[in-house]
Amino acid sequence: MSYKNVWTLSEQEQGKLKEVSFELLKRGRALADKRKVELVAIVLGHNLDKDDLQKLIYFGADKVLVVDAPELEYFLTDPYVNVVTKLIENHKPEILIASATTTGRTVAPAVAIKVNTGLTADCTGLDIDDEGHLIQTRPAIGGNILATIKTPIHRPQMASVRPHSNQPLDIDKSRTGEIVYEEIDKELLKSRIKRIEFHENEEETGNIQDAEVIIAGGKGCKTEEKFKMIKEIATLMHGAVGGSREAVDLGWISYPHQIGLSGQTVSPHFYLVAGVSGAVQHLAGIKTAENIVAINNDSEAQIFQVADFGIQGDLNDILPVIINKLKERKEGK
Repeated sequence: MSYKNVWTLSEQEQGKLKEVSFELLKRGRALADKRKVELVAIVLGHNLDKDDLQKLIYFGADKVLVVDAPELEYFLTDPYVNVVTKLIENHKPEILIASATTTGRTVAPAVAIKVNTGLTADCTGLDIDDEGHLIQTRPAIGGNILATIKTPIHRPQMASVRPHSNQPLDIDKSRTGEIVYEEIDKELLKSRIKRIEFHENEEETGNIQDAEVIIAGGKGCKTEEKFKMIKEIATLMHGAVGGSREAVDLGWISYPHQIGLSGQTVSPHFYLVAGVSGAVQHLAGIKTAENIVAINNDSEAQIFQVADFGIQGDLNDILPVIINKLKERKEGK
């Protein structure tokens, strides 16, 4: 049996599919169309929402391959890796792409080792060359160059892409496809790890990858006390807090809130950033944001090249005005 078709690894939480599942389909659809093969979305979980599974077809999949078992309700490395490996052995996809989330970053490398193939992580671009190989493009050397990687011999060709690095395709309810439930040997569902309980980090505002509004700051804030203005605006706007690498290194915000090549890629509706010059590493993390407002006292700052609205000035003068206006609006003035 030869290797054929493009697969995407969907992700779910409490039976509901995550947004990254639909984002991946856009990349997968382009690859499948070039190879003239089917696009297959694989889903592992328990008590999965059937409407969500159908949505995978509406958003570009030709087939949805489902493994539903109580042991897959929560993400655990052993059963997820075992099941994905078995599906690959049974169906032999030519290409498998995952999102570079906690799940994807854990499952993809382990699966690649088990099926004896290569993996390129954190890709920013995927394409097909004239010979039918997957072209995997990713930043290297701190983002200063782009490396192009191929897997010419082994199959499947595997890659992970940054979450929120592109928008899903437009929904098309006229699309038809097949949802297939796979039976899996119970031995594959055994795990050396047991999920005991989950505690959400409530110390800082919001999950930046899912946020529609993000307020971010950089070393231009000068001190942790002044960075607190960023957090206050985020609270007033019901948004999440983001930071540059420098802000994280200085301890003003924790690593899960770092935006850029070495942190998170975000795609909010509104992104307000103050005290960030706009190095290429940071810009790579915000390129899919819909509306960017930048505050910087340097008129030549690179951030202004990508901003939809720029304010040149001292953030110590500008942020307090924003805070006061937001408070007045909240009070109905």
